[in-house]
Amino acid sequence: MSGPLYTREIIRLASEIPHLGLLDDPDGSADLRSPTCGSRVRVSITFDQEGRVAAIGQAVTACAFGQASAALMGAHVIGRSRNEVAAGLAGLAAWLAGTRDDPGQWPGLETLAPARPKTGRHGAILLPFRSLLAAIDSAR
Repeated sequence: MSGPLYTREIIRLASEIPHLGLLDDPDGSADLRSPTCGSRVRVSITFDQEGRVAAIGQAVTACAFGQASAALMGAHVIGRSRNEVAAGLAGLAAWLAGTRDDPGQWPGLETLAPARPKTGRHGAILLPFRSLLAAIDSAR
């Protein structure tokens, strides 16, 4: 018998999403929706002089797993480069797909492990990172 799908940590993360609310004058922004579940994540960002994320705002409409993913993304994005974000997304996607044993270098993603066998949740989990990467790319 497996453990609960929604652990206390997932519920805690879902209720503590940082950087809620979009930025007034962003360098880049994105508004993405998951076609599989209807989750929506909007992200706005500004960059520092080295091209790293200096500030982020987000608006998240998603299940607890999508919200938890947005919380983990938001908690560790400041100071990250586009390449670091892309590597974080790639590691997470490979881990969810079962082609990697760990979720990569982004802190806390192993918390989402109960959703690995639930492919219907993967779109919501990936959406915050896809939205972040799209916001970064919109500014370039």
